[in-house]
Amino acid sequence: MSKINIRKRGNFYEYRIEIAKVDNKRQWLSKSGFRTKAEALESGSLAYTEYLNAGISFKQCDLSYSDYLDYWLKNYCMNNLKYNTIQTYKIIINKYLKKNIGKYKLSTITSVALNSFITDLVNEYNHSKTYYKNILKVIKGSFRDACNLYGFIKYNPALTLRLPKIEEELNNKRHYYTNEEIDKIIDRFKDNATFVASFLTSCYTGMRTGEVFALTWEDIDLENGIINIRHNLYDKPKDSLGRWYLGTTKTISGTRQIYIGNTLITALKNFKERQEYLKGIFDKDYKYYHLETIKNDNGKVVDKRIVINKNNEEKLNLVFTNDDGSFSGTDVPKYPFKIIHSELGIEKCRFYDLRGTYATKVLNNGTKINDVANLLGHRNVETTENYYITSLEDNRKSAVELFDKNNKSNVIENAIRFQIQEGKLVWIMQYLEVNQFIL
Repeated sequence: MSKINIRKRGNFYEYRIEIAKVDNKRQWLSKSGFRTKAEALESGSLAYTEYLNAGISFKQCDLSYSDYLDYWLKNYCMNNLKYNTIQTYKIIINKYLKKNIGKYKLSTITSVALNSFITDLVNEYNHSKTYYKNILKVIKGSFRDACNLYGFIKYNPALTLRLPKIEEELNNKRHYYTNEEIDKIIDRFKDNATFVASFLTSCYTGMRTGEVFALTWEDIDLENGIINIRHNLYDKPKDSLGRWYLGTTKTISGTRQIYIGNTLITALKNFKERQEYLKGIFDKDYKYYHLETIKNDNGKVVDKRIVINKNNEEKLNLVFTNDDGSFSGTDVPKYPFKIIHSELGIEKCRFYDLRGTYATKVLNNGTKINDVANLLGHRNVETTENYYITSLEDNRKSAVELFDKNNKSNVIENAIRFQIQEGKLVWIMQYLEVNQFIL
């Protein structure tokens, strides 16, 4: 470190520091007017630290890690992350970070301490590797911004933080659906048209659960066999004004166009015809929805909420609605999966596992991994898309056609007709008569 020279000039002190030469001429940092030698030395030290940081001042932060996390959530996460991501971050912060290392000063937490913390966490809990990666993401992101964005710390202790080796339990592994299991599920729920149609959509596209239930009929080109994925559905259970919201896709690359094969085209065509028929049957009792935009105090749109269309506003043509038009969002598979686990004996499976099943089957058909990543909307294939877009389009279409061919099933062929059974139609008519009588 360059020597800080302190000298007295009249009644005041001055610091003087030699810095890098300019045009081979000596340069100095200096300032006077300090009443004491100690004040001059302290100010000179800060000035030299700022000089070494290319003009950026640095002041050691006295915040606890807990208080900083609150600050980070409010100032960064709330303005840059999606709602579901924020909720996940809040759980991780409150359950693990504040509880274990929140009491320590942000500026005193070292890389050794963070590595010890994450190792202890892995040893104590039986979470999936994905969940531990989310915890790591919160830690790394919070310290990165503390250092680079806010200047609260000079060095980032999480820069080299890594997960220890994790031996995942069988319980944490995703379920792979066999063709036999899919047939069994479709046959069991052949009378539940909304579930079957949504199940097959996920099964034959690998779409995320929120992407499936966010679909509108405007997103689907049944003539050309194309689905445009533009939105993701999420919920706010505590919001009394409306639970379901339409947001953007999980990642930029999540907004994509995918091909669908003849099986799904037929299923969706029949389901749409059934839906239009029921609109006529229920008539004025059929439920419609529209999007309500929610703005903050600055007039910025922060949410788009799905609400009942009471004022005949522009209708939102949601695909996976119930017989009466009501929208249950991602609740559609909840009850069926209780039956799948208990009655059909297919344990440890979720609706989301259809995504991994689709990816595995497409890969096994010989599709390149980059093409699969594109079909699934993963973010790390932008470069591949830019250079091989024509090839990718052909490959994606071929992959879908091959998948469709290899997963033919008589059970599915019969189920996708979505016929309204005579008994159910009688029940609907009786319901309407009673309802109209009451009105």
